[in-house]
This record gives sequence, structure tokens and C-alpha cells, in this order.
Amino acid sequence: MPGLSEVRNETASSAAASADEAQPRRRRLEPDERRAQILACAIDMFGERPYAAVSTAELAQRAGVARGLINHYFGNKRDLYLAVVRRMVTLPRLDDMVTPSGTDRERVDGSVHWLLDVISEHGSTWVKVTSHEGVGNDPEVQHILDQADDAAAERMLLMVGRADSTHTAELRAMVRAFGGLVKVAGREWITRGTLTREQVHILLADMLMTLMTETMPKVDPRR
Repeated sequence: MPGLSEVRNETASSAAASADEAQPRRRRLEPDERRAQILACAIDMFGERPYAAVSTAELAQRAGVARGLINHYFGNKRDLYLAVVRRMVTLPRLDDMVTPSGTDRERVDGSVHWLLDVISEHGSTWVKVTSHEGVGNDPEVQHILDQADDAAAERMLLMVGRADSTHTAELRAMVRAFGGLVKVAGREWITRGTLTREQVHILLADMLMTLMTETMPKVDPRR
């Protein structure tokens, strides 16, 4: 028969095994998953505080990674911030969205609804990035935002049924100007809380409808 000490050892071993089974096993992340995890934490932190107040050491701790992995995947803090900027202004693929149909007003309402969904996904970070909060006049950030404004203008023209207008520089410029209103309205809604989403929707939809039906035809009679 086993001795008392053997029984105790077996009992302890069984208890330890049961505890190990109860604990969730930490899955080894692939490089792309690890990079995405770091970027997601960076998006949250840059939305919570100014650029200067974000520490890569704290970011590494929150992401559960060694600080060196941040440098490995992104370089320095500025490079990481540029990755956040690109993520904030990257539009969903056309294949992943439904282009609105119907009357001009229905297209406009559908487009504005989609736009506000995109903004709300990372609200405060989107506001900070698009308004240059915390980084000042950074030419590389501005270049990324300029390219994003061009892409957003073409996407908006497509969604409101004016895809044939994308080659017209004047109309694209008008939609980019409308984008300035979108950024300001987004700040009033998300950061200041002076407007609700519904009020922002009404404001942007009315302005976009006026742009389409009244202003564009004056600039381009083909509209």
C-alpha cells in the first residue's frame, strides 16, 4: 500500500494539474496578431491623452509585450503614431460595404450614416488625429491626411451617385471642403458633447444635399 507521503504527493499533483487545466492557456500570437495588438493599444492611448503624454514603456505594459517589440514592429514612438494616423483615416474596402441606393436624399442619408459609423469606431482618437492635436505641424502627418481627404472625397462622390464626377477637380475640392465640416462636427459630437449624433447627421446630410443639388450644378452644369 502507498505510504501517507505518497498519497499526499499524488493529491498535490492532481490538484496542481486541475489548476493548470482551469487556467486559460496563453496562445502564442503570430507576428501580424502581435502587431495588431500593439496598434490597438496605441489607438486607445493616443485617444486618451496627448501625444507627449504617451509612453512606449506604458504602452508595452498595457499590450503585454516587451518594449523592444514596439521598436521591432513600428520603430520609434513617432513611427507608431504615424501608423495610428494611417489606421484612423483608412476607409473600409468597397467590397466590405453596401453603396446606398434610391433617391438623392436616401443616398445622402445612407452615406452620412456610414461616415458617422466610421468616425465612431475610434471616436476620440479620430478627432485628435484629424485635428493635429498634440503633434503640431508635422509634414508627414499632413501628407497622410491630405491623401486620406482625396480618397474620402472620391468615396463620397461614389456613394452619393456622382462617381462620374471623380475626375472633376473642382467637385472633389468641394467635397474635401465638406470634409472640413465633418471634422469640426465630429469634434463637437465626440469631444465636446455639444451635438448628438442625430444632430450631426442632420447637419451633414443637409449640407451634403445642398452641395449636390445646388452648388455642384453651378460649378459643373453637367450635374
